[in-house]
Amino acid sequence: MTRYLVRRAALLVGTLLLASVVLFLLLRLLPGDPANALLSVGATPDQVAAARHQIGTDRPLPAQFGHWLSQLATLHFGDSFVSSLPVGPEIVSRLSVTVPLTLAAFVLAVVVAVPVGFLAAHRAHTWYGALAGLVSQLGIAVPAFWLGLLLVWVFALNLRVLPAGGFPPDGWSSFPDAFRALVLPVVTVAVVMAASLIRYVRSATLDVLGSDHLRTARALGSSFPGAMWRHGVRNAAVPVVSVLGIELATTFLGAVVIESVFALPGLGSMLVRGIAQHDYPVIQGVLFVSTLAVLVVGFLADIAQRLIDPRLRGGIAR
Repeated sequence: MTRYLVRRAALLVGTLLLASVVLFLLLRLLPGDPANALLSVGATPDQVAAARHQIGTDRPLPAQFGHWLSQLATLHFGDSFVSSLPVGPEIVSRLSVTVPLTLAAFVLAVVVAVPVGFLAAHRAHTWYGALAGLVSQLGIAVPAFWLGLLLVWVFALNLRVLPAGGFPPDGWSSFPDAFRALVLPVVTVAVVMAASLIRYVRSATLDVLGSDHLRTARALGSSFPGAMWRHGVRNAAVPVVSVLGIELATTFLGAVVIESVFALPGLGSMLVRGIAQHDYPVIQGVLFVSTLAVLVVGFLADIAQRLIDPRLRGGIAR
């Protein structure tokens, strides 16, 4: 297991390095000159050249990439081309919105999806089992931004019980206001995520309910709850854990849509602003952190699968 962890960690680092190369090159292929963000309309060629020299885009690409890697080695993402402020502290500040939004929605989705998915499988031939499956399919079909707008229309514009968007200027120092600001975004993300998870939980549970080992345990006298807890939960959890990792990573990456709908100052809005201004350090920093988060989530989900299923650990030992 230790050797596997070392190999997996090395693969994570190598993947992150490769992703940084691809990210760097793709940004340089985008149309537009970041120097124009520093200048007014009608700037002279000399002014454009001076701006490029100021932000370093006049240097050869290998030199720019080497400079960026040296900054990453010290956990410094550079300074914004537009504001000249360090990108790292702003990313940390914005993570205080994106991370709670993602984690709260994830927990809420799991709390809803696991029992509903199990019910949809265990009572598949009843009307409420079929209803759970139908609701799941409808939830998957609903776009997150449309659901967010609908919740704003109901709870903010009509009932006036929750804010339509925004976040307190002093952040979590005003905890009640910050909590209320995240209620609708969290519910929006959780509903869409839960709809997808219900389907996977239902499928995994149906596989377990039809398995030989569960029928054997029941034939030997175990009650259904006892047999399910002792022999079914682990088997059903292995594929679900993999899906949970994917859903968590997807939610983190998809925060740009929800943060735009609810005007939240998270990583998503920071990325949109950086793209609009061709601010390379901002774009690189946000995408690098997002890539790192996705890789770490995948790594942890892989480890969790091997802790749950001894057969996978046996495969590692061989």
